[in-house]
Amino acid sequence: MSVLNIDDIMQHLPHRYPFLLIDRVLGFEKEKSIRALKNVSINEPQFAGHFPGHPVMPGVLLVEAMAQAGGILAFQSVEDDREYLVYFTGIDGVRFRRPVRPGDQVIFEMTCLRRRGFLWKLKGEAFVDGKLVCEGTLTATLVPKDDV
Repeated sequence: MSVLNIDDIMQHLPHRYPFLLIDRVLGFEKEKSIRALKNVSINEPQFAGHFPGHPVMPGVLLVEAMAQAGGILAFQSVEDDREYLVYFTGIDGVRFRRPVRPGDQVIFEMTCLRRRGFLWKLKGEAFVDGKLVCEGTLTATLVPKDDV
């Protein structure tokens, strides 16, 4: 399984601060699965208003981080030389199990359930200290940049 640092991640994802939500890829197996990490810091802008005195990471950002991890997996699995964008196209069965707070380290595990051409269906889980905090199924598609 390969490891990617933030420089590698930024070569694949178009996201930048404050919306780049993956800090490191701990490992991946092309077309199968990926494990990625996010260090949650009180210095992130969402905590100014979500919620003052009791900061909690918004659930939609956990889902976005899962989508970004899945996008990295898709980019790493493409064999041709064209450049692609990944579009998050669907979400099913998302559940938030525990709050994520500043100081937490979130591990995202994405597993490919099905791939048909450039369309991906992924099972996503997020963990803090080994405890499930979020889960759901996401779909995404890769689109050649030339087609956008």
